[in-house]
Amino acid sequence: MMGPKLLQLCTLLPSTHDTLAARYEVHQWPAEPAREDWLREHAAGVRAVVTGGHLGITNDLVDRLPDLGIVAINGVGYDRVDLDHARTAGVRVTNTPDVLTDDVADLAVALMLNVMRRLPAADRHVRDGLWPSGPQALARRASGLRYGIVGLGRIGHAIAARLAGFGGRIAYSGPNRKQVPHDYHADVTALAAASDVLFVATAASAATRALIDGAVLAALGPEGVLVNVARGSVVDEDALVAALLEGRLGGAGLDVFADEPHVPQALLGLENVALAPHVGSATRETREAMGNLMLDNLDAYFAGRPLPTPVV
Repeated sequence: MMGPKLLQLCTLLPSTHDTLAARYEVHQWPAEPAREDWLREHAAGVRAVVTGGHLGITNDLVDRLPDLGIVAINGVGYDRVDLDHARTAGVRVTNTPDVLTDDVADLAVALMLNVMRRLPAADRHVRDGLWPSGPQALARRASGLRYGIVGLGRIGHAIAARLAGFGGRIAYSGPNRKQVPHDYHADVTALAAASDVLFVATAASAATRALIDGAVLAALGPEGVLVNVARGSVVDEDALVAALLEGRLGGAGLDVFADEPHVPQALLGLENVALAPHVGSATRETREAMGNLMLDNLDAYFAGRPLPTPVV
């Protein structure tokens, strides 16, 4: 007997997908031209949606699924889900926090090292056969600096733990001071002014949209480095590109962008920028754990048990 009807919007690990298909009647969200036909034929009876944090779900799709009860996000971010709309519609929302914290924090530090030590350029220097002709240009030290963290949540804490071994000074910003041995700045611009490297690890929301604006980048300055592993929306991308091109910012390590998968063309040729295609959680171990937690949330919902990681 088939399980509850479910609509899958995102790709999953094969093992996660196989488990999902064994427990539920899984329907794949078709390409744009076929969606209206699919909704007319299949919308009724869909009780769950599985999606990624980068995709979320539109209010229109929520409204077009009259029997929808839960949106299970295979990811930590839920900024692409209108939580108020979900509450009004009586739809639960879950995500997969904690299991990806370490990998995202690892990548944040890796991006810093790539920018400061010019590792992509060093790799090309060797691969392109330039080493016999002379040394690579000098890079910059990554240890003993002033590190600022925007958002000292789970990921921010993990970044701070890793930075503790670098022998510098750690500061942070956020809505509230926390019981940690780090300097606190209520104002992000003040944090940037007190930082050599500024890590962005805050949750994306209406309140944090373009939080890292021209004023923050100016405070970080021509020797400063920005690392963003949060969401592209948290940074004013136009201001960031302009600051980098005009030499008003020292460098950037970016895993997220405003219009993924599209990256500003101007960034692609900059030697002081390290780019990654939103891979903070992209390890086999973490994606497996994310999938398992997403499945646990679905199973709990349909069994009438408390949800392991509810958002709504």
